[in-house]
Amino acid sequence: MKIVKHSGDIVDFDPEKLRSSLLKSGAERQVVDSILKEIKKELFQGMTTKQIYKMAFGLLKKTANAHAARYNLRESIRLLGPAGFFFEKYIARLFASEHFETMTNLTLQGKCVTHEIDVLLKKNNSIAMVECKFHQGRDAASDVKVPMYILSRFNDLKERFHPVFDDREHITKCWIVTNNRFTLDAITFANCSGLNLMSWDYPKNNNLKTKNDVNALYPVTCLTTLSLAEKDKLLILDVILVKEIINNSDCLEKIGISPSRIKNVLKEVTDLCRYM
Repeated sequence: MKIVKHSGDIVDFDPEKLRSSLLKSGAERQVVDSILKEIKKELFQGMTTKQIYKMAFGLLKKTANAHAARYNLRESIRLLGPAGFFFEKYIARLFASEHFETMTNLTLQGKCVTHEIDVLLKKNNSIAMVECKFHQGRDAASDVKVPMYILSRFNDLKERFHPVFDDREHITKCWIVTNNRFTLDAITFANCSGLNLMSWDYPKNNNLKTKNDVNALYPVTCLTTLSLAEKDKLLILDVILVKEIINNSDCLEKIGISPSRIKNVLKEVTDLCRYM
């Protein structure tokens, strides 16, 4: 059976690939087998991967909200847009979970011009700048022009001392992080130039997806028990990660969630953060 990918490419339907992604949601094998059986019944020539995903998500949600939330991870990161401001905060939280000191939304003077910095990091007396490249479209990729441009900014900034964190310090490292992917040329150039990259699936064992799964760093936008408007209200309150709700459940009351719904949200939050 031929299906249509987001990019428009026509490929064979691969049930094992779908099975693997469903199992990663935490659903039991019996549940996954049942979902696959239902999807195969509805499958037709030319069906889109978006339609398959939507069906799988709906079936997962019937079994457990937390399973659907994990399955929805990539889309939930995209919902941190459209401008990418909350994506920058999310990336700062991700590094903070690994014991980095972080600062966001800075303007620093380089040797030649000023630069807006998305995130600044400090660990072991080393300072790094992070440039976040947020893409609204799922198939957009950061090509080689991105690391070439950011390298020139990094070179301008590392020439000066900056009054950040505890002292006047040098920026010695540079990260580029995207919610989608990098082209092969972008990866090759960055590696050759000493730039650090992180995307949805790169590097292989230290990317956005694996960091989420290992440390339960799920953004609040993945919660299935909240509306889009309610998720936006949490982001405005600077509640970026699901785990931040556990010890701050008052934030749900602040955005107008009823007591009965709060119980449902907290159950999903607890189930989601329990899965490591």
